[in-house]
Amino acid sequence: MEYTTIIKPKNKLFDIDFKELWQYRDLFSMFVKRDIITQYKQTILGPAWFFIQPAITTIMYMIVFGGIAGIPTDGLPQPMFYLAGIVCWQYFADCLNKTSSTFTTHQAIFGKVYFPRLIVPLSTVASGLVRMGIQFLMFLAFYIYYVIVGVEVAPNIYILLIPLLILMLAGLSLGFGIIISSMTTKYRDLTILFTFIVQLWMYVTPIIYPLSSMSPKRQWIMALNPVTSIVETFKYGTMGVGTFSWAQLGYSFGFMVVLMVIGIVIFNKVQRSFMDTV
Repeated sequence: MEYTTIIKPKNKLFDIDFKELWQYRDLFSMFVKRDIITQYKQTILGPAWFFIQPAITTIMYMIVFGGIAGIPTDGLPQPMFYLAGIVCWQYFADCLNKTSSTFTTHQAIFGKVYFPRLIVPLSTVASGLVRMGIQFLMFLAFYIYYVIVGVEVAPNIYILLIPLLILMLAGLSLGFGIIISSMTTKYRDLTILFTFIVQLWMYVTPIIYPLSSMSPKRQWIMALNPVTSIVETFKYGTMGVGTFSWAQLGYSFGFMVVLMVIGIVIFNKVQRSFMDTV
């Protein structure tokens, strides 16, 4: 008998079999399609929620933070300023929340069928790009409208960094997510705690306020958040407002790489025995 697949134990903690991942690309595609289709299955409005959610969030920000709190928006119209942050943050937060429950959500599948476990969080990050793309189109529509009515925006060459920014958001959410997912196999309380932390995390990221409104000392503290420079670079490249620093962006990129390495090490270690504890 000739075997087509031989399952071997992983000898190294940092061990990614890219060839095996490629062999399961059809399964990866299936997971991506499943995530997109089932998210709003059996809903009345269906995919329209991709537009409704950021629209409602933007209106809420305009009323609470722009109207009541009077937080400035770097001289830009509030919808355009808030949407720029929402596009980045919602992709990061959604991927983070979903990948952080990889083991607990898919324990039934993992217990019956073998396939590279890393495919599941990777497919989550990939499927999130669809939602982000739709929300970016919404941001682009407001962008074009305000340009037509005479609002001064100054897109620059740093707009070419957008693919890198998306990659960094995906890497950070994947890294944090698989670490938390690995930890929640034993400690389920972390799931509740982490959901709360993600909600608070948004307020230490310049989504509803410009980083330029802070003192240099506070800006430096805020820059310790690896998502800060990504959001600020997106705003600076597309609208010419905000702050940009190669050093801060480099820090975020380095943070992402280290986080991914740690995440994969922990993920590989936990996946060997998680069925005994999940």
